[in-house]
Amino acid sequence: MITQSNPLKLPIFQSAWVVDDIETACLEWSKNLGIGPFFVNQYGPDEITNTTYRGQPGRFEIIVALAQAGQTQIELIQPLVEPSIYRDAIKPGQPGFHHVGAWSHDIESDIVWFEELNFPAITTGAAGETRFAYFDTRPIIGCMFELVTASQEIDEFFTSIKDACSNWDGNKPIRYS
Repeated sequence: MITQSNPLKLPIFQSAWVVDDIETACLEWSKNLGIGPFFVNQYGPDEITNTTYRGQPGRFEIIVALAQAGQTQIELIQPLVEPSIYRDAIKPGQPGFHHVGAWSHDIESDIVWFEELNFPAITTGAAGETRFAYFDTRPIIGCMFELVTASQEIDEFFTSIKDACSNWDGNKPIRYS
């Protein structure tokens, strides 16, 4: 029996794709779709801590490019290690849609909700005060589902990206942090 409100009804803020080459993907999205600029960062064990993969300690290493398209954040992800939540769904050489991301104000309760539906957290971790958890909801909604804790830290970071994208003139489509 489900004991709390449905995290699938939380505000979705992000759509994410797995790609093989972050720079190529950013340039294609910018040139062909007018989305940008993309802010690129590499994350590994120094930035992402307390990571798990399928219930065990895990390695989490990715290159991420973030941009904004209207109200939706676009995330392009180049996985750097396997196994990973990203390669569970998208095989190398086959870029594709991976997950939607939603804000969570009680990630522990939201994780329990998914577990009660037999969707345990496949990957979890933290970046500073921001925690995240991924669930393999592909059998029901066709993609993975990510929860991200809402915080001032992450809100300020994402707002700076949204602001830069709102009046983007097409110059400098890739920006490294």
